[in-house]
Amino acid sequence: MIIGSVKEIKNLENRVGLTPLGVKKLVSAGNKVIIQKGAGVGSGFSDKEYIEAGAKILPTAEKVWKSAEMIVKIKEPLHDEFKFLRKDLILFTYLHLAAEEKLTKELIKKQVFGIAYETVELPDRSLPLLKPMSEVAGRMATQVGAHFLEKTNNGKGVLLGGVTGVKPGTVTVLGSGTVGYNAMQMAYGLGANIFLFGRNKNKLSEIKKSYPKIKIMISNEENIKKVLPETDLLIGAVLVTGDKAPKIINKKMLSLMAPGSVFVDVSIDQGGISETSHVTSHSEPVYNVCNVMHYCVPNIPGAVPRTSTLAITQVTLPYILKMAKVGVVKAIKSDKALAKGVNTCKGKLTIKPVADVFKLKYEDLEKVIGD
Repeated sequence: MIIGSVKEIKNLENRVGLTPLGVKKLVSAGNKVIIQKGAGVGSGFSDKEYIEAGAKILPTAEKVWKSAEMIVKIKEPLHDEFKFLRKDLILFTYLHLAAEEKLTKELIKKQVFGIAYETVELPDRSLPLLKPMSEVAGRMATQVGAHFLEKTNNGKGVLLGGVTGVKPGTVTVLGSGTVGYNAMQMAYGLGANIFLFGRNKNKLSEIKKSYPKIKIMISNEENIKKVLPETDLLIGAVLVTGDKAPKIINKKMLSLMAPGSVFVDVSIDQGGISETSHVTSHSEPVYNVCNVMHYCVPNIPGAVPRTSTLAITQVTLPYILKMAKVGVVKAIKSDKALAKGVNTCKGKLTIKPVADVFKLKYEDLEKVIGD
């Protein structure tokens, strides 16, 4: 199979879909790999390293898109990349289609095999290709939140860990999944006062055993309202697999927070958890509503591309190798986890939550690919 990877064009996105080591393994398995010139530089990988691993370097994204049977990316195609989409192209990347109506319709129209990292799901309902970036995003959420709490960044001027004789800042995390757990761990390491909200009582009970000082609460509007007045950093970490994030915060609730507080909405790549949330970028990451600073960057891990690229490619490579070896249809039929990653196929939308969000027709994947 001819597998290609291109330079990401999203604002300050420096991750890349394939590492030189990944290229070496793909080439050793008999595949041809083509990489856009400079695609890996932001993650610290030179063209020379890719060439030594067996890849061919092409000068433009267009040449890679047109030549490859499978494109391996990090972020969803942006409007300028829509012209490269075509029938039967295998696109393996994060898609987050519940927040991307135009892209959804374009993938259907162009009959792309759109396979989303974030909806590949194992039998235990874990998300193996989302987990590493959720870990990064969760840890980064606390890190960037602490940064914007500094007075020099128009924050409250609160040090999350406090110092001797001065109480620590308070971090409230909405969501107890991978993002929330990692955000909580970082806040705990800094010495912050922490409220963690979730709905899975068993999971919350396990977290409480390991972190007895954390205040664990069941997630509902009444409980959230109680802690917002004392919250310095609010982190949104709610995920509904393949679907839009639920709106659980509104202006009235945010107005309970003190001026200069910070809200990091990690769920923004799925639409965000607040009615006040809208997408920002690494170059212009924040804005204010109700005197609360909002950080709503949808590609948070792009700020640490070296770590992020190494983490994501470790888990995507086995699936890439499988599809390259037996073909995408056979791979999907033999791997139920990978099948759940298929969002579009042969001009059909095969992910029900997205179909429901945009009121589009849903088609069962098994019927679409046939026997």
